Amino acid sequence: MSKQEENYVIDIHNLYFQYGSKTVLQNIDLNVQKGSFLGLVGPNGSGKSTLIKCMLGLLQPTSGEIKLFGETINNFNKWDKIGFVSQKANSFNSGFPATVFEVVSMGLFAKVGLFRFLTKQHKEKVRNAIELVGMTEYMKQNIGELSGGQQQRVFIARALVSDPELLILDEPTVGIDVHTVNNFYTMLSKLNEKGITLLLVTHDIGIMTNHVTAVACLNKHLHFHGNTKDFEEDHVLSAFHGKDVHILVHNHDRGRQ
Repeated sequence: MSKQEENYVIDIHNLYFQYGSKTVLQNIDLNVQKGSFLGLVGPNGSGKSTLIKCMLGLLQPTSGEIKLFGETINNFNKWDKIGFVSQKANSFNSGFPATVFEVVSMGLFAKVGLFRFLTKQHKEKVRNAIELVGMTEYMKQNIGELSGGQQQRVFIARALVSDPELLILDEPTVGIDVHTVNNFYTMLSKLNEKGITLLLVTHDIGIMTNHVTAVACLNKHLHFHGNTKDFEEDHVLSAFHGKDVHILVHNHDRGRQ
């Protein structure tokens, strides 16, 4: 393994995936470097969710290799290194009777056991995760009383409470208003600055490019994988979508250049 490969938290080579006779992913080579913030974009049906499920071991690729933290996925067993946040609408009943603190503490069940009491140290970890996403003042509030953006912050805290090194987010801003989305991305950037590697699946191309450090464009094939500046060139998007496309950059807080 080269020194550069040792710095990859995800390393994918020649990946193919088929549903029956339909090829969904073809010849995917993708790596995610430690400490990076990668935005994964592509149209509906491009294979983004399938690729994420392969990374998480939920689907078995037809062929190819996936390594997580230097280990082949079949040998990888340190899943607490990876946090995952799915689309809220598909994963959570907002009428669930639990406080923010209780929801975040659920992220520790795999470590402490479902029916065990949290220790003082565990409770401190929960409070720290809630503080990290800026939700301390809502700690005792029922999760169903929060806005969509606030709920997503709580779900990220739930994923962070087990101290993952990699956080994967699948379309976390679906159904959230533009102002909240901007604040949400700013929070993700701050998490990345603290050393957490982020992989974000999103349709919010214009807002995303203000914050991510790298972009991967997927549509069955990987059409682009590089830094944000190169991605913002019009010819990259035009080649990707097959027509002239221009990014509308929301430059309210261009903290990442």
